[in-house]
Amino acid sequence: MLNINLEGKRAFVAGIGDDQGFGWAIAKALAEAGAEIIVGTWTPLLKIFTMSYTNGKFDGSRTLSDGQLMEFAKIYPLDAMFDTLEDVPEEIRENKRYKDVKGYTISEVAAAVQEEFGSIDILVHSLGNAPEVKKPLLETSRQGYLAALSASSYSFVSLLKYFGPMMNRGGSTLSLTYLASERAVPGYGGGMSSAKAALESDTRTLAFEAGRKWEVRVNTISAGPYRSRAARAINPGYIDRMIEYTKRGAPLPEELHGPEVGNSAAFLLSDLASAITGVTLYVDKGMHAMGVGPEILEG
Repeated sequence: MLNINLEGKRAFVAGIGDDQGFGWAIAKALAEAGAEIIVGTWTPLLKIFTMSYTNGKFDGSRTLSDGQLMEFAKIYPLDAMFDTLEDVPEEIRENKRYKDVKGYTISEVAAAVQEEFGSIDILVHSLGNAPEVKKPLLETSRQGYLAALSASSYSFVSLLKYFGPMMNRGGSTLSLTYLASERAVPGYGGGMSSAKAALESDTRTLAFEAGRKWEVRVNTISAGPYRSRAARAINPGYIDRMIEYTKRGAPLPEELHGPEVGNSAAFLLSDLASAITGVTLYVDKGMHAMGVGPEILEG
C-alpha cells in the first residue's frame, strides 16, 4: 500500500491561531503522517491560543486516527509583518500584547527554531491579512494595499529567506492562495486579490531559486472558500454566500472541508511529490475550471 510517510520529518507551520483554519488542518494531516509539528502563531493571539491548547479546548480537534492527540513540539509567537526587531515600530513594541513577548519577528523565530531544533524539512505559510479587505480595490488606500501584500505574500518570501538555510535537502514548502488571484471575485477586496496573484508568481520564481540554492520545493494550494473562524469574523455573510455559490456552480457540488486541503498538502509536502515544484494546485471542487455556472442550462 502506498502511504504518505513523514516520520522523522519536522514541519514549521506559520499562521495557526485556532483549530478552525487550513493551517490547523494541514498540521493535523502532517501529524497523521508522522511529522513533528512546530507552530508559529500571531503574537497577539499567543496567550489565548497557548492556553486553549494546554487547557484541552482543542482536544476534540487534536484527536488523530489512532486516538492520540496531535502534539506541538513548540509554539512560537510570530508576526510575519516584521523581518527583524528593527522593523517593529515603537508603538507596536510598547503595545501590551507585544511588550512582554520576545523574539516574534521572522528572523528571530527562524534563529530560535534553528537553535532549538537544528533543522526543518517542511515549511508551511498559512498567513493572510488585509486591513481593508471589505473595501473594493478602487477604494483601497495605498497603505492598505501594501499592507495586504506585506502580510499575505512578502511574508512567504521572508519566511523562506530565513528558514531556507536550515531546511534539509529535499525539503518542501507550501503556501495557500485563492482563485481571486486570476479571476475577478467581487467582495474579495483590500488588495487581497493582488496579494494572492503575487504569491502565485513568487511561488514559481522561488521554486527556481530555492530549488537551485537548497534543493527545496515550493508549491501553493488554491483552496476553495472555507468557513474558518477568521473568514466568519471578517464577513460572515460573505463567506456563507461564497460557499453556497461554489456548491451550486462547481463540478463537485459540495462544500470543501479542511481535511481535504490538509491531505492534499501532506501529499505535496511528502516525497511522493518529489518532482513537483512551482505548482498551483487547485483544491476547490473544480470551481477553477468553470467559465460560467450551470444555471445557463436552466430554463
